[in-house]
This record gives sequence, C-alpha cells and structure tokens, in this order.
Amino acid sequence: MQQLVAGVGGVMVGRQRGRAFRHDVPVERGRDVAQVAGEFGAELARALRVGLAPAGPGGCGSRGPAELTWYAFAVAYARDHWVGRAATTRNETSEALMLVTRAMLWDVPGRPREDVLHRALRSWAFLGPGASEEEIPAQDRLALAWVAKASRPLVDPHDPALARGVLEALRRKRDGGTAAPETVRRKRKVLVNALYYAMEQGELGSHPLDRIRWRVPKQARSVDPRSVINPHQAQDLLAAVSYVGGYKRAKGRRLVGLFAGMYYAGLRPEEAVAVTLPDCTLPETGWGRLVLHRTRPQAGKKWTDSGQMYDERGLKNRPPGEVRIVPLPPPLVAIWRDSVQMFGAAQDGRLFFTERGNIVGYTIWHRVWNGARTLALPPALVTTPLGKRRYDLRHSALSTWLAAGADPAEVAMRAGNTSKSSSPATPNASTTASPSTTNASNTSSTPTTSRPCLGLRR
Repeated sequence: MQQLVAGVGGVMVGRQRGRAFRHDVPVERGRDVAQVAGEFGAELARALRVGLAPAGPGGCGSRGPAELTWYAFAVAYARDHWVGRAATTRNETSEALMLVTRAMLWDVPGRPREDVLHRALRSWAFLGPGASEEEIPAQDRLALAWVAKASRPLVDPHDPALARGVLEALRRKRDGGTAAPETVRRKRKVLVNALYYAMEQGELGSHPLDRIRWRVPKQARSVDPRSVINPHQAQDLLAAVSYVGGYKRAKGRRLVGLFAGMYYAGLRPEEAVAVTLPDCTLPETGWGRLVLHRTRPQAGKKWTDSGQMYDERGLKNRPPGEVRIVPLPPPLVAIWRDSVQMFGAAQDGRLFFTERGNIVGYTIWHRVWNGARTLALPPALVTTPLGKRRYDLRHSALSTWLAAGADPAEVAMRAGNTSKSSSPATPNASTTASPSTTNASNTSSTPTTSRPCLGLRR
C-alpha cells in the first residue's frame, strides 16, 4: 500500500501497487478492526494510532474502535494454556507475557514503581484458573488495575515500530543486560504463539510479526572446551564435595552421589534428583543399571498443580510413560551403595535428599558445588569456566565418551539426546581428558584411583 487517503471510521480510499481500490465498509468495533488491520498492514495501523491514543494528558481517553486490550488478552491466553502444561512452561510463559505487557503500556498518570509493577505482573497477572483475587496484596492489586487501564489494544503490534520495540524488550534482562539467545528464543516463541491464538479467536486478521525482519541471535552449538573437566579433576571435585558443610549435618556428603550421577551416567540435574532406589540395580561388583522414567524440575509453588516447589514430569522431549535404561559404571555403583548404607533413602525412595528429607534445591546445589570448586581447584582455575556449572559435569561426561571413541548414537541413547544433538554440540575433550580415556568408552570416565569416600571427614 502506497497511500491511505481517508481516515478511520468512514469510507476507505487509497492506492495499492498502482491500482485504485475502495472499501465502502465502515470500520466497526472489535474484530472488524483486527481483520482490517491485518488486511491493510502497517500503514493502516499507523493511521489507527490517531484514534487509539489517549485523549489528553489527564487520562486514558477513548481507546478507539478496538475494545480488547493486550493485557486482557494475555491474561485469558495464560489461563487457556494452563491445564496440561509443565510448571516450567507456565513460568516461562508468564515471564514472556510480563515483558510484552510492559512494552505495551501507554504512558498515563499513576504508574506504579518499577519494582511493584514487575512483582504484580510476574507474580499475579498470568496465573491459572485457580488463582484468587483475595490472595493478591492490595498494592499489587492496584498496580494490576492500572495496567488494565493503561494497556494498548491488541491490534497495536501491527505498527512496525511498536512491534520491533516489543521484540527488543524480549532481549533485555531486568538489570539492563542482554538475555541469552536461548532465553530470547523461548520468549519470542511465546509471543508468536499468543498472536497466532489471537488469530484463531478472530481478534487479529493476520500475524503482526510477519512483516518484521527480526532474528534471535545465534547461540553457540558447541560446549565451551574450557568448561570440560577431565576424569582426574572430576574425582577431585567429587571428593571435595564430601568436605563441604559440617560433618554431622553431612551437607556435602549427602550430595556426592548426586553429582557423581551427572558425571558418570550423564544425568541431567532434574533426572538426578528423581533417582529412586527401587529403579536402581546396584550389585556389589561390576556395572549397575538405572531405569529412568521421571524428572523433578524446580519451578515454584505458583506454577505446579500440587502447590509444591517441584513438578513431576516424564523424561525430557519424550512421550509420557517412556523410560530410558542408563548403565551405571562400577565407580558410580560403589558411590551410590555407600550413600544408601550411610543415609538410606527418602520416604518416597529417592536416593538423594536434604537433612529434612526434601528434594535438593538449586540453592543447595550451587552452594555445595561452588564450595567444592574452591577446595579442589587451584586458585588460578577457580575463576575460569572449568566445571563452573553443575551442568558441566554432564557435558564433561559426554565429551569424554566421545573422545574415547564411543559411537555417537550410543552416547546419545545413554544421555537421552538425539544423535544429531549430541555429536556437534559436544566439544572434543582430547585436550582435557587424561590419556587413559581414549582406550575404551566404557571406562573413559573412570579414573584408576580410588573413589570418593563418604565417611572420611571427621
């Protein structure tokens, strides 16, 4: 469209690609505006802004022909997509909708403080059907009332300038930094799906982002080789875990097997905390076996159906009920047997738990692992990426297996990945693994020295 002659609310006359056209249909309220906006694209959306803007500095004024605001739609979208979703997915959806909502607000009087606005939107705006308004603090309730009044119409993202501003808001973290590419990709996916849902409901005639050339930054597909630990470093780190915390409370000793499972068996953190004794075969000698069938990701009480901090899900990217058989090397079997003999199992059979029998949380994970790195690594390596994250144990396991000559398909099967994702995403560990790791894949992650002892410290 090259030119728009008439305004909103009457007869439309313009030119498109050199041809005259005429629409003798008045722009009606509600869905008709969305359909017309989608049909005529960004130039009509810019014209609509004249009628959609606030009437004056003293109030919100008329919202023009569009009645449905973005905030009202986003609240309904979150509730409609609550049942059956994973708790982590609900949490990620809420975060993305919060960022988009903040970018879709008019600058009207009475704006709450930024911390109050963030808390109200993040904690209360996009909950499931069971949420009650009586639970919302008064200050947050007033903030949400202001958001409902200040929200832009749903059709406004047809304006390319506004749409690009919304997308750029997905890049920024709360402290002003740039979010990780994978985080941006997930948030953009929520926005795209929400707008498609608006089209299904007849609120939009076309997708507002179709005309926007905006791409998520590419993410590195390979693991940083500097983060990969070799087998001897892994054993030093596992031994150091047993020295973290007091001896009576056994804060670190309880978690030696948890970290060992990530390194020797390549388990994900949410898989490791869900390991139960009945699912394990732990012989006195030789290899063991784990039947893995569930995960316990930490999401938060607001996002789980049970109201607990942890959700209970099946295996990642697998159909419900599917299991994965994980071989356990002899050093890991010995560590897990020692853990059972010393601490037993939780009431639900979990192998690893806190002093009170709870699931090990992220805070405990980080404190124990950071303490172990300080004890086990030279000062010059503590500040480097070497084993800095708990997930680096899993990456190191896969890297060591591949460097030892293991079949990538077998590595992918053991780790619960696809063959495509395990090979190119894993670096060559020849620079970090000891020479003995290249002999055989089954012993590649097993140093010849003794295993960490859970009862050494006094």
